[in-house]
Amino acid sequence: MAKTILAVDDSASIRQMVAFTLKSAGYDVVEAVDGQDGLDKAKAKTVNLVLTDQNMPRIDGLSLVKQLRALPQHKSTPILMLTTESTDQMKAQGKAAGATGWLVKPFDPAKLLEVVKKLIG
Repeated sequence: MAKTILAVDDSASIRQMVAFTLKSAGYDVVEAVDGQDGLDKAKAKTVNLVLTDQNMPRIDGLSLVKQLRALPQHKSTPILMLTTESTDQMKAQGKAAGATGWLVKPFDPAKLLEVVKKLIG
C-alpha cells in the first residue's frame, strides 16, 4: 500500500511540483492550500509524512507543526519544512516546534525523494 504524504503550501505551483515528484515515486499525495487546510486534512486522514511551507496565510508552518505535534496521531509523524526560509534561527525554531527536517526551496526533486525515503521508506 502506498504511503500518504500531506503537502501543505499556499503556492499552487510548488504543490504541483511536490505532488508530481512524490506521485512519480509511488506515493499518494494529499494537497492543502494553507496551514489551516493542512491541519484539517491531517485530522481527517492518516498520513505518513507532512511537508509544509513556513510562510502561509491562516496558520504558518511552525504553528502547524506545533498543532500537529499536539495531536496523538501525529506525535511521531515525520514533518519536513519545505520553505525559502534558511536562517539558522528559523531552523532552530522549526526543530523546537517539532519539525523532523528542513529543506530549502527551490528544492531538488532527487534530494526531496532521498529524504522522504529515509523517513518513511
